[in-house]
Amino acid sequence: MRDLRIEKLANHLITYSIDLKKNEKILIEVIGIDGIPLAKAIMKEAYKIGAMPFFHLIDQSLLKEMLKDLSEEQVKLYAKYDEARMKDMDAYIGIRASNNASEMTGIAQDKLKLYNELYTVPVHFVERVLHTKWCILRYPNNSMAQMSKMSLEDLEDFYFKVCNLDYRKMSKAMEPLVELMNKTDKVRIVGKDTDLNFSIKGIPAEKYRGTFNVPDGEVASSPVKNSVNGYITYNTETSYNGVTFNHIRFEFENGKIVKATSNHTEELNQILDTDEGARYIGEFAMGVNPYIEKPIGDTLFDEKIKGSFHFTPGDALEESDNGNRSSIHWDIVNIQTPEFGGGEIWFDDVLIRKDGLFVLEELLPLNPENLV
Repeated sequence: MRDLRIEKLANHLITYSIDLKKNEKILIEVIGIDGIPLAKAIMKEAYKIGAMPFFHLIDQSLLKEMLKDLSEEQVKLYAKYDEARMKDMDAYIGIRASNNASEMTGIAQDKLKLYNELYTVPVHFVERVLHTKWCILRYPNNSMAQMSKMSLEDLEDFYFKVCNLDYRKMSKAMEPLVELMNKTDKVRIVGKDTDLNFSIKGIPAEKYRGTFNVPDGEVASSPVKNSVNGYITYNTETSYNGVTFNHIRFEFENGKIVKATSNHTEELNQILDTDEGARYIGEFAMGVNPYIEKPIGDTLFDEKIKGSFHFTPGDALEESDNGNRSSIHWDIVNIQTPEFGGGEIWFDDVLIRKDGLFVLEELLPLNPENLV
């Protein structure tokens, strides 16, 4: 049963998510040995179509040890070789299956900043994102099950149901929302301790439909960089660099986060001070995956929660670029379904979503009962 589900997912990744072609080269990067079964299945699917698979296995405990006393010369050299390999690739699939979600806790912020700026940005934000067909996903293991507060068996059932969703159907249902966002100027979001106003005028909207991420299910744009005013209080837990944050609250003036508080206010502000762009928003997106109903502590799942939106400090998406540049891109989620306090989203003074459900007739196909 599980093997069949893995095979179905691997086939979906190769033939739909990255649409790999004969003779193309694909790098399969695996963080943690638990992801190896899926990596093997992906390799088999790649060979079936005559493509050339390569792999890279990362152990986070070794990466952490290297980061402890990382030098600028060292990280530049480390990035040089991985960037060169990425340049040779046509496609990339990243499988994240770490056995400890908090492995990077305790690394000094200056070392993390050095690594993000000199390794993550050139290798991933530039070379991978801009020059390959790519997709990133998790793989269920005991660490993820503990984080999700599920048994491993229950997590696997949830995982494969979500990841093997009919994304072609979802893609079609997303079209009217993309069209509406492309015509919209003013956005207002209201909810519990949240009242945001901003413009998305001239910023292209994009549907995320099982290509860049699996699971998927979001339609995204970005605020005009200096247009955000008001405040937001996020109602989900989120982790960054090994630190778990709750009750994050941002206040904005002309696009910039001028006040930020949480259960770890000092660490939060250190992240936002990474660079100039980290205090501006690089993405506004609405989650629509019908099978994801609550946070499990994993951003790749949580940002697609039905009835949610995320408002992301940091680097703007290539597809919806508002010009903001940063070495961070932090998707923090707010859920507006009734059990999470409700809320409303307005486009040009017209209510488009209330308490997590779309209310305009052309957007009704995106409501959960129509996507399952």
